[in-house]
Amino acid sequence: MPTVTTNDGASLYYKDWGSGQPLVFSHGWPLSSDAWDEHMLYFASRGYRCIAHDRRGHGLSTQTWHGNDMNTYADDLATIMDVLNIRNAVHVGHSTGGGEVARYIARHGTERVSGAVLIGAVTPVMLQSETNPKGVPMDVFDTLRANLLKDRSQLFKDFCGPFFGTNRTGSSVSKGAVDAFWLLGMQAGLKNLYDCIAAFSQTDQTDDLKKMDIPTLIVHGDDDQVVPIDVTARVAVKLIPNATLQVYPGAPHALTSTHRDQLNADVLAFVQSIKD
Repeated sequence: MPTVTTNDGASLYYKDWGSGQPLVFSHGWPLSSDAWDEHMLYFASRGYRCIAHDRRGHGLSTQTWHGNDMNTYADDLATIMDVLNIRNAVHVGHSTGGGEVARYIARHGTERVSGAVLIGAVTPVMLQSETNPKGVPMDVFDTLRANLLKDRSQLFKDFCGPFFGTNRTGSSVSKGAVDAFWLLGMQAGLKNLYDCIAAFSQTDQTDDLKKMDIPTLIVHGDDDQVVPIDVTARVAVKLIPNATLQVYPGAPHALTSTHRDQLNADVLAFVQSIKD
């Protein structure tokens, strides 16, 4: 099983498919690298090297007690980039993974990076505050934490409603997709899942975005019930020096699944535009 070891001894599982220019994928909460399989198959079949890892505490990586924060996530990603000697990479991050990509670039620079794609990303900050009055109230995240501790299996089943938009009239999301979400979530460590809620909701990444001096594509659904577009993507595009926002009308947070074909085509066009 391919792994890299971090400075604090955590073992991070990764998958490395294909050859060519690297595309590096960072997954969302509470998933794992498996959430990217269909995307990686698409791009690896088109001449790209696709790398995705399980964030610490998720999937097959070590369930560490400490380090469940955005700085450590970014440093873990840097370890993978260094060990595999990845250069000229386009980083693709969904949800929490988008925050991970932004913090990685802010902490480690763009020497190994040629572009970034932020999909339904939590950046710059989700939590409501005096400086972010339109953000999501803390009691939403407190309730999420309470339900995680009470019955995480049921939480993941219930969370599929807003995540996939199955609570919307006309949803065509399959039971299989919902079951896969539940399965990947149940593979993660409880402490890691719990701590990650603070990481993705309370980390202010305003300064991170200002340091993203590489071409950046932001993709967000305007019916995202998990990461509201007005406090994230519409703000982020104004902070990143060279960013483009592409809004998917009616798309939920799980547009990586519900709009997979469209997303793959748009990301491919973006990657090709950087090379041109």
